[in-house]
Formats: sequence, C-alpha cells, structure tokens
Amino acid sequence: MSERCQIIGVLDNGCSGLSATALTGLQEAEVVIAASRVLKLFAATIMQAECKDLTGNLSLVPEWINVALAAQKKVVVLATGDPLCHGIASFLVKKLGVDKLEIMPNVSSIQLAFARIGMAWQDAKICSVHSKDAGEWYRGAGAEHGLYALLQTINQHDKLAILTGPENNPARIARMLMIENMANLFNMVVAEDLLCTDEKLFQGLSIAALAEQEFTGNDVVILCRVQEKADALLFGYADHAFKQRKPDKGLITKREVRAVSLARLQLTANSIVWDIGAGSGSVGIEAAKLCIQGHVYAVEKNAADFAIARENARNFGLHNYTLIENKAPLGMQDWLEPNAIFIGGSGGELAGLIELCLAKLQANGCLVMNFVTLENLNTALETLKQSDALWDITQLQASRSQPILHMSRMQAENPVWIVCAQKEIAA
Repeated sequence: MSERCQIIGVLDNGCSGLSATALTGLQEAEVVIAASRVLKLFAATIMQAECKDLTGNLSLVPEWINVALAAQKKVVVLATGDPLCHGIASFLVKKLGVDKLEIMPNVSSIQLAFARIGMAWQDAKICSVHSKDAGEWYRGAGAEHGLYALLQTINQHDKLAILTGPENNPARIARMLMIENMANLFNMVVAEDLLCTDEKLFQGLSIAALAEQEFTGNDVVILCRVQEKADALLFGYADHAFKQRKPDKGLITKREVRAVSLARLQLTANSIVWDIGAGSGSVGIEAAKLCIQGHVYAVEKNAADFAIARENARNFGLHNYTLIENKAPLGMQDWLEPNAIFIGGSGGELAGLIELCLAKLQANGCLVMNFVTLENLNTALETLKQSDALWDITQLQASRSQPILHMSRMQAENPVWIVCAQKEIAA
C-alpha cells in the first residue's frame, strides 16, 4: 500500500496559491482527481499524471483512491479552498477513514470574500447550495424544495456566507428573498471569481438589482441583516396575539390547552407538522415557531377562518408554514409525511381523518386531538381502539381570574379533552 492520499486545497490563482509542500505533492502525483474546471486550471502542472474528473462521479472517487493506493501510486485529490468546509474531504473521511488521507487546507473562498469587504466572519453562519439545480423558489414552497433549508437558515441568522453554484446562484437567492418579502431585511454582497483576473465584487446594490444580474457560477454570497433580529417568544402566546373570529369567546385554542397540546406533539426543530382544522391558526403557528428547520402544513375549510389564519401567519412572519383552504383530507395529498399531527376540527369526517393520520404518521409520531363534545370524543376513542396506536386522554379545565368590583373571581373555561395517540415503531 502506498502512502496516504493527499487532499489539497487549491485556489483560482493556481500554483501560486499553493504552499511549497502542497506544490511538491501535486508535482509528484501519479493520479490526480478533481473537478473538470480544476483539472484545466492545473493542466500544465499535472501533464504526466493520470487525471480523473470527479464531476458527476463523486461516488466513484473512494474506489479510485483505493485502486491507486493499492497499486503503490501517489494519488492527489484537488478541492477548492478548505476541503473540510462544505468540500469533498468530509465525504472521503467517512468512506475511507482519516488514516488513508492527508488533508492540506487552503484559504477558503469564504475567508477571501470577507477579506474583500473587511468584515470579520467568525460569527457568520456558513451554508452551501453548490449542489444540484433546486429550481426557482415560489411562494408557498415547502420543505420539499431544494432551497427550503437555506431560507430557514437565512431567517434565523444575522450574518451568513453562502457558497453558490451555476444554477443555485446569487440571483436566484435574491429572487427568493424578494418573494418572501425579506429583501429589505438584508444587505447582500457577491464576490465572484476570487483571485481570477476577472474577479468582481458586487457591493452596494439592492437585492432587486442583484436578482437581475448574470453570474458565472463561481460566487460567494454574504448576507448581513440590516437590523439584528430581536429575540422572539417561541410559544405560549396570549390569545389576543392572534386575530380571531368572535361569535362567543373566540374560535381559538386557548393558551392553556394550546401549551399542553404542543407539548404532547413532541416537536423537534425538524418536525413536519400537520394542522387539520386550523381555525385561527394558533397551534400551527406556534408549532412553526418551534420547528425552525421543519414545516407546518395547515388546512381550514371555513373561508372566514382561513383568511384570519392566513393573516395571523403573515403577522408572525413565518416562512415555514403552508395554509390551504379546503376540507380535509382534500388538498393534503402532496404534503410531506408528518412527525406530528394536530386535529382541532374535523368537519364531520373525524373517524376517516384519524385513520388517515395514523397511516401517514412517521414511526413514533404523535397525533393530538382536542374535543369539547362527548360525541367527538366517543368517535375518536372507538376509532383508536380499532388501531394499533398507543393512546391516552387528558381532561383540561382552566379557570382565569376576572375582576369583580375591587376584588377578583375565577371564571371557568370550557373543559377540553386532549386525546393523544402515538404510532409505535415497527418491530
């Protein structure tokens, strides 16, 4: 077996950007693996080596390395910048183990981009969309879209560095920000073809202007929030924080019941949540606040309540919440399979909805339902008894203080049954 495979970080200034050790390693290489653009950049230096283009062949690279090492050949992989920063090195360490590799990082394009504008970068969130074509962003796109994770990351941070590609380029990111009404929240800088003779820096342009630019595909985007994002309450909002239709006390899941229901949903940051019978949207909206990398799909059949829930979602500035006007289960066929489902209203289709939800829930997922009538409670129990789900009931009755003259009294809210079912992990 030959010595270890060297993974050398390179820049667009070619050999002049390499250390003496890295340059010697490249000059002595018998097998060189790199993307086509990088192979072309170093063509004069690696003329005597066997060159392998990894473009579209990433899965073959570990085997190429093993074959070369077994043949006692010196093999080098060239990667841009720091190979461990959204680069190939992490993949190769996982496939081959670190003992077979010697990683020689270079300055990353992210470092260079921040250096060009004289800005510290240690507090920046680094992410990459240098991957397959995700397609243009559109309003209402959900977690299935290739740019969804980027949008959620942008929404959570004040400073970001984004590695882009030919398709998922800076203009596409700018258009996404415009669609989501976030263009006025950030300043955007694009550093293009760093260290090349035609290096460009797009600075001081509006995001709308950048959305119309043509880019080469070799770009780093820097996003800085105009005003740092203020800390916001995650959940437990007062009822009056949500607009609601008020024939009586408001068609909304009250805060006390909402808090327990959210707890029983067992949410994580990445949860996919269904909110069936959204009403004013309070449960789904608070779930979206908690599932910052997940997504909430909500459905409401009543036109007036749908309009209110939509306004509430807009007021909370959510970008991971999709609401449709329909009678469940209509319109739900394209939703991602959920980890958690909340049923606040069933439109007379309760038994069928429970069966559908249990079928669609991911393993160990939670179904939470709120009932105020004995009839719906009975229907739910009869349906659950015929399933394999584990279930339990909590009756919750809260009383709130109310002024009376110069004193206070307790006013009872309606009792609510919280029915919880969990889909067991398959053996």
